[in-house]
Amino acid sequence: MNRTILITGATSGFGEACARKFAGSGDNLILTGRRKDRLEALKQELETKVRVWPLVFDVQDKDAVFAAIASLPADWRAIDLLINNAGLALGRDYFDEANLLDWETMIDTNVKGLLYVSKAVLPLMIPGGKGHIINLGSVAGKEVYEKGNAYCGSKFAVDAISKSMRIDLLRHGIKVTAIHPGAAETEFSNVRFKGDESQAKKIYEGYVPLSASDVADAVHYCASLPPHVCVNDLVITCTAQADAIYFYKKG
Repeated sequence: MNRTILITGATSGFGEACARKFAGSGDNLILTGRRKDRLEALKQELETKVRVWPLVFDVQDKDAVFAAIASLPADWRAIDLLINNAGLALGRDYFDEANLLDWETMIDTNVKGLLYVSKAVLPLMIPGGKGHIINLGSVAGKEVYEKGNAYCGSKFAVDAISKSMRIDLLRHGIKVTAIHPGAAETEFSNVRFKGDESQAKKIYEGYVPLSASDVADAVHYCASLPPHVCVNDLVITCTAQADAIYFYKKG
């Protein structure tokens, strides 16, 4: 489709799957992430199909975000779609036992990082009178579960920010979509449980979770509708999951 798409957190999970999906439809990609080696490997893979511009920064770092977006060459500055994917969960602890640094990292990444990137990119969308922002939320932003505390709070914030952005950006003709995935087997649980593989695997026992490509398919669909159509809010789960709390797991 030959659009210019910026994807945050493109070095793994949903972001990496989105990069491959959009490259497959001919869209040029600005890929961001903290891990330069992974970004370069993905760039080399996808640039046989489309143009790719990597940007290495952490969305938590406000100055780095604005500097990176400001550094884009002239032919990369008309951004059609922003996919705010960068995010994480850290720890799953009772509120009174939770680690403060975990809380700060989740809020700085999931909430402030999304705000920084959106604020930096919007000046490159607004002059064209069109554009689309897709924010990756979570079912944890719809319902709170035990030991979810700050992670749920950060994703509730993504939901609220998405609603606010949609209203405020109406006058610029910019679509805002929030996509809220349920359980998906990516590096998410490995990160949440800080490298404890056995604990991470238990999350997905007894049912078939979503894959990163399932979510990328949903993102691509929302981004490929006619200009007058916007999917505002989409919750996507596997068949075995009803919401943020209820699962049917086979023994």
